[in-house]
Amino acid sequence: MSGTSKPTFYVTTPIYYVNDVPHIGHAYTTIIADVLARARKLAGRDVFFLTGTDEHGQKVQKAAAERGLTPRELADRVVVRFQDLWRALEIEPDFFIRTTMPAHERGVQKIFKKLKDQGDIYKGTYRGWYCVSDECYLSDDVPEESDRTKVCPDCGKAAHPLSEECYYFRLSAYRERLLDFYDSRPDFVRPESRMNEVVSFVRRGLKDLGITRTTVSWGIPFPDDPKHTIYVWFDALHNYLTGVGYDGDPDLFRKYWPADIQLIGKDILRFHAVFWPAFLMAAGFELPRCVFSHGWWMMGGAKMSKSRRNVFDVNLILKLFGPDPLRYFLMREIPIGLDGNYSDESFLHRVNSDLANDLGNLVQRTLTLVRKSFGGLLPAPGPENEADSGLRAAFVALKERVTSLYDDVALTRALEDIWAYIFLVNKYLADEEPWKMAGDPSREKRLARVLLQAASAVRGVSHLLFPVMPGSARKVWAWLGEKKRPEEVLFRDLEFVGLEPGRRVGEPTPLFPRVALKDFLAAMAEPAPETAKEDSMEQVGYEEFKKMDLRVALVLKAERVPNTDKLLKLEVDVGSETRTLVAGVGDVYSPEDLAGKRLAVIVNLKPAVIRGVESRGMILAAEWQGKAKIAFYDDDVPAGSRIK
Repeated sequence: MSGTSKPTFYVTTPIYYVNDVPHIGHAYTTIIADVLARARKLAGRDVFFLTGTDEHGQKVQKAAAERGLTPRELADRVVVRFQDLWRALEIEPDFFIRTTMPAHERGVQKIFKKLKDQGDIYKGTYRGWYCVSDECYLSDDVPEESDRTKVCPDCGKAAHPLSEECYYFRLSAYRERLLDFYDSRPDFVRPESRMNEVVSFVRRGLKDLGITRTTVSWGIPFPDDPKHTIYVWFDALHNYLTGVGYDGDPDLFRKYWPADIQLIGKDILRFHAVFWPAFLMAAGFELPRCVFSHGWWMMGGAKMSKSRRNVFDVNLILKLFGPDPLRYFLMREIPIGLDGNYSDESFLHRVNSDLANDLGNLVQRTLTLVRKSFGGLLPAPGPENEADSGLRAAFVALKERVTSLYDDVALTRALEDIWAYIFLVNKYLADEEPWKMAGDPSREKRLARVLLQAASAVRGVSHLLFPVMPGSARKVWAWLGEKKRPEEVLFRDLEFVGLEPGRRVGEPTPLFPRVALKDFLAAMAEPAPETAKEDSMEQVGYEEFKKMDLRVALVLKAERVPNTDKLLKLEVDVGSETRTLVAGVGDVYSPEDLAGKRLAVIVNLKPAVIRGVESRGMILAAEWQGKAKIAFYDDDVPAGSRIK
């Protein structure tokens, strides 16, 4: 992908289901897009970065009805969760599309009608299995369970048999064209392993795809047959066209389409690498240059999921650290395309070691020495020696490598190279020992040269880091007295010798304060903030309530989970068996307080691994003034008694 001469750059994320709660998966994809957009701008490209929300479909319709709202009212209320989180993460899209926007609806209807008129869409009857959670039909090779049900292989939830009139897209007619396209464009899907999956799937044969519904009213209606709404995936995929001006701003559309990189999670690869290019071929659009499929973030070896209770609170991380440490961790920890495993310890290691020790200390001691030794004014330096020129030459080579790695979406490698240079600069200072030169007039010129080289390296490194950590880069440039912000200087114009003598250096504050593991784990164990009113007031039917298996449990043994302040490990008798569960009540109750007590437990909750302990249940407690208050039962209530 490097070496392209295209003057513009168009990057997209998937659009996210509007009624989802934004989580680390959403943030990961969107941060990658933001980093790529910022890097391309610094490379001199004219950039358009699109993200947004998918607001149609059965899930939104059902959630709105449960809350006594119209689907549009629900969408308007909850879309701000994504918009607010992107602002907090310093993510700056050029456009945030919502699929309820009139321009998007018109564009989708126009494309649908074109495909129908030319015979690529025809009316038929669908009979099969449908997953409401993923808004998709299951393929025929998904086996039935023993009780004649099918489970969606992607989300694990039950699918439902469906029979309804629908319009089909002739996907089967595009098998050979897709295979020829993949053969001519082997880098269309990245990484290579995912392209192999796509080619294998298409070679096995394609079946025509149902793309309308008659049983879902919340969607884009087809004007020629208004009882049909357009299938949510056909609707959603075309946001990449309508979000950049299709059927609304032809100049904008001509300028940026086709997309250069479409970022997606690997769970939606088939939609973007098979269905989407087939839709575009049929409608006569040029195809995107690359669909880049990243991996999942795991915790305890399993994909993060609210149902598994193995998620962490992005908003809490932001509250404790701000956006840059999280942006850095996600981009540095794993190469894009692989799965990553999150742990609090690995995150804090990156903060304390990479950011506080390596980068933060370099910035702090360099600028502090300038202020102490020369009153905060950069001095006129002595001549360069071999070590000085080596530092400068290493930066010139670093800049070339890093800009190329950004262009190739090798963000982890770019950061690794930057940190290798930070190590080199720290070693340079350790070897030169400028703190020993201070106050010696005979060594003043040498001290000035060493500090100028170090300050120039700090300036250059922070500029190269700007796409990943924009806030920190701006701080460093402000301390260095730069009149411009990092985003106002292109990579090609950045010179190592850009700091002139006499410039005043500001007083730095710790860029990344160190955090003790104990304090961090305690903060991460805090209860999640109270959810918004429209979420907490959601009503459930009695049938849903009956699904919860609530029982009285006798606490046989209780002990603290090591290295935590709030977590207790409990062995409980639930009548039929003994179970282990983890409860975040250790700030209120000691293990001795709970041993021998009877309390309420949900026993059919999916197991979750918490701090290395598999928890098979959850105790019930009231929250009062931020503390857990457990309701206990009398000793004569047998363990295992059902709670109704």
